[in-house]
Parts: sequence; C-alpha cells; structure tokens
Amino acid sequence: MKKALALILALVMVLALAACGNSAPAASNDAPAAAGNDAPAANDKPIKIGVLVSDVSGEEALGFRAYYENYIAKNYNVTFTYTEQLEDAAAEKAAIEKFAAQGYDAILSLSASDRTTQIETCIANGLYYAVVSGMLDDAQFEQFKGEQYFVGQIGPSMDTEYEAGYAMGKHFADNGAKTVGIYGAFIPNPMHVYRTAGVLAGLGCTYGGASDKDGIAGQLFGDQGVNMEKLECGDVQVIGYFQGFGDTTFDELFAIVGQQPDAFLSVGMATTFFADALNGAKIPYSDIDSFTSGNAANMADGTLVYLAGKYSSSIGPIFAAVMNAVQGNPVRDAEGNALSISQSYLVATDSAAFDSIFNGDKGDSPIFSKDVLDTVIGAVSYDDFVKLVESK
Repeated sequence: MKKALALILALVMVLALAACGNSAPAASNDAPAAAGNDAPAANDKPIKIGVLVSDVSGEEALGFRAYYENYIAKNYNVTFTYTEQLEDAAAEKAAIEKFAAQGYDAILSLSASDRTTQIETCIANGLYYAVVSGMLDDAQFEQFKGEQYFVGQIGPSMDTEYEAGYAMGKHFADNGAKTVGIYGAFIPNPMHVYRTAGVLAGLGCTYGGASDKDGIAGQLFGDQGVNMEKLECGDVQVIGYFQGFGDTTFDELFAIVGQQPDAFLSVGMATTFFADALNGAKIPYSDIDSFTSGNAANMADGTLVYLAGKYSSSIGPIFAAVMNAVQGNPVRDAEGNALSISQSYLVATDSAAFDSIFNGDKGDSPIFSKDVLDTVIGAVSYDDFVKLVESK
C-alpha cells in the first residue's frame, strides 16, 4: 500500500509539472500580440536619457524635440528629459551630474559649450554619451573614440558645414546679388565658424588674404568673429556683419536692413530671431536650419529664399546607437572605435522643394521611422549602421 501511494503521488507531481510547462509558452506568446507592432516590447529594459540643450526655442530644436518626445518615446521604452537652456560649461556639467544622481542611463548632447568636459563627466559617472547634431573636432574625437561610454556622433562634419556655407554664398553670387549682410550666429561655435568661412569663400571673398577653408576658419576662431577690415570681396560686397544675440542685436540688424541689401545670409537662427523683421522689410534671406512648419511659412509667404537644413528625424540613428549601447550591443568599428558618421544638408530654394522634404518627415511618418530604426537596433555591424544613415 505504501509503495502504491508513493507511485500515485509521484505521478501527480509529474502531471502537475507538465501542465505548468505547457502553459508558460502560451502566456509568453500572448503578451507581444496584445502590445501591438508599434508599442515597446514587454521585455525591453526601460531607458532614461537626459538631453542637454542650449537652444530651447529655435525651429530646429523644436523639431528635434517633437520627434523624440512625440514619436520615439511612443514607440520605444524610453524617457527623454530635457534640460533648461544651458548657458555655459558649468551648467552642462551640473546637468549631467544631476542626471547621474537620478539614475539616468545616457546623455544626448545638443549643447556645445564644452563637449570635452561633458564626455569626461559622463565617463566619471558611468553614463553613455553621444553628440546628437554636429561633430567634435578631430582632436576631441581621437581623444575619446575608444572610451566605452562614448557612443559617437552623427551629424554634419566640419567639412560638410563649410560646404553648406559655401554653396549658400555661391548661390547668391551666381544669382546676381551685389550687396549682402551676414549673421554669423554664435561664433566661436565650430559649426558656425565653418559655415561662415564657407559663405565668405562662396561669395568670392578672401579673409586676411586666405581663400581656403582652413585659412579662413583658423582666423575666424582667432578673431572670434569677422573683422571687416580683413575682408576683401570682388563682385559681391558685404555691407554689414554681426553675431550673437543681446540688447543691441536688432540695432545691428536694422543697420543692415536699412541699406536694403540684395540678400541677408545667416549661418543659423535667422528664422528664429529675424524672420518677422526680414519678411516685413522684404529682404530675401537664407539660413542653415531645419525643415519645420515655421520655415515652410517663411518660404511660402515670407522672403526666405534659401534653406539648407536637416529634417527632424535625422537624429533617429544616434538614439538607436545609444539604445544599443545601453542594452549591451555597442556599435563599434573594427578597431573598437565609436561611431562617427557625417550627414549632409538638404537644400530648398522654393516652396515646392521645401514641402517635398517637409511633408515626407513629420508626425507618424518620419523618414527614420520605427520600422527603419529597428533594422539597426540590436546586434548590428558598424558598416550596416553606416549604410543605413547614409541611405537617408
């Protein structure tokens, strides 16, 4: 009898275990189906990303933020927390340390006061770091390219920035402009330096005797802007130049506008600061900015006649790279170095060209959609990641 009871109990336990084993896969298979294709997978690790910003109101900045918060955050298990406007390197460092203390996983940087200190602070606190738009200079990248917590950079290189400025300056020279005003934005920010150098060269000017990229840019860094006494131009004359933003900014703008130049060229932020004034004065103007609804209106109903810009979802791949790093799938080249991929600008000189770009990248149908980004999220090779970025 004892042996029979033992056998019966053993049989009951085997049957119970088998039932549990059979029921587990059914529960697992049901969860993803209920979540839907666009929802975060049930087993995704929640990711918290801090975003450093120096511009909180520009067209480009707002477009980038809308893409991250309204699209990426709805399709992936990620939270983005934006800083207030960061004025200097000390504020950037303090923001990173605060994110670290709150258990964040990574930092995406749209602020460029001191990226060396930003990266060093992230490394010290175990936070992954990436440059969202723009590039480190060559020496900075060499310094950090092998660091575990440096994910990389995707954006226009300094060569690309120069070329964008050159093409813009040449456009106005080729189309008959004889007098122009220039806004240099926020020199010594490297991207504004190289854009301005390109504009001057594209207009056919020399600066301190130099006509090449490095010759002009090197002097602009040293002069912290354009010294008009060093500027020599041919067919196109620069009648005024200013940079930065402060109490006298509009005085400087109106001093140029009052001379009725053939065009006003800006290397950034004109569509944020000066659109109303330039539209009202009917001065044709250009900018290096972004494809947003505000700029669509400026080109359709105002006097914006040339825009070199990035589309808002162009910052999708760097998010994918950060997500990979946090989840243990860092994208590195054959030598173990971080990502460094240059993105080019798209150019529109009329509303039809602008709308073609803008309408193809907004709302729930961005160029870098979830379906596209999913192809490089997970274990992916460096070369395949580069191919995706360059394909768009």
